[in-house]
Amino acid sequence: MENIVFLDRDTVAPQITIRRPDFAHDWTEYDRTGAADAANRLRDATIAINNKVPLRRETLAALPKLRLIAIAATGYDCVDLAACREFGIAVSNIRGYATHTVPEHAFSLILALRRSLVPYRQDVRDGAWVRADQFCFFNHPIRDLAGSNLVIIGEGSIGQSVASLGRAFGMNVMFAAHKGSTGLGPLYTPWEEALALADVISIHCPLMPATEWMIGMKEFRQMKRQPIIVNTARGRLVVEEDLEQALKQGLIAGAGFDVAASEPPPVESPLMRLLDYPNFILTPHTAWASQEAQQTLVDQMIDNIENFVRGEPSNIVE
Repeated sequence: MENIVFLDRDTVAPQITIRRPDFAHDWTEYDRTGAADAANRLRDATIAINNKVPLRRETLAALPKLRLIAIAATGYDCVDLAACREFGIAVSNIRGYATHTVPEHAFSLILALRRSLVPYRQDVRDGAWVRADQFCFFNHPIRDLAGSNLVIIGEGSIGQSVASLGRAFGMNVMFAAHKGSTGLGPLYTPWEEALALADVISIHCPLMPATEWMIGMKEFRQMKRQPIIVNTARGRLVVEEDLEQALKQGLIAGAGFDVAASEPPPVESPLMRLLDYPNFILTPHTAWASQEAQQTLVDQMIDNIENFVRGEPSNIVE
């Protein structure tokens, strides 16, 4: 009988129904699990369900019964893959579930920033419309999306969906070439050229050694058109201290972030220091979290577990 342990059930909304696998099993779930508690909670597990709990070599080495880690997400940087290969532990992840929810959230941020929705709402709350003594007022910039240049970093399914939305708004869509790479073909605009042409930058690439901290002050200074930058991917893709300075110096027109280098960010972090800026929006890593997307995610997660036990593993991370 399989022994399944879900380490962090609270990372999926409580209203989402998680069906039980169609084979004999014991099921244990914990709301949250600290890294120090993971080994003890998984000591008898054959299958672990995990979203964000770090599972490193020393933990995995203590789990000889573990056969599968089913990641309840697309990203798997919380798991030591090399150690999993060494110990014969398969790792599965979730794919293709967020092609509507993340692009819609990204465009919510893009629209709000380009049209200054947040500061205008605050002005109305503060009485500025009453004091204006006419039908409107012009305290903040308003820019159309039509005719502007949308640069997408990351050409996977989510990036492609963002491109489709951008074209529907009449934007000129470009995919930035991978930083430091050349000869990638006609789909791509060279990295530095893309930064210089961008009116809007939307980030949708994975976090890996080649992309960690890929946007810093050097890159902000290359953004000649003072774009807005939106990050719904991973926090450590952008140097947060440099983002803060870029906003303060006017190198960019605004920023919308759904992710942070450390989540939740500490109160003294650069992103938290920017919360009072009218051209900055921070949301709590919820771009992925529409009810429809979450249900698709957990259904696929259970499919992965059932397929593995059936001997037909799916979505295995190599």
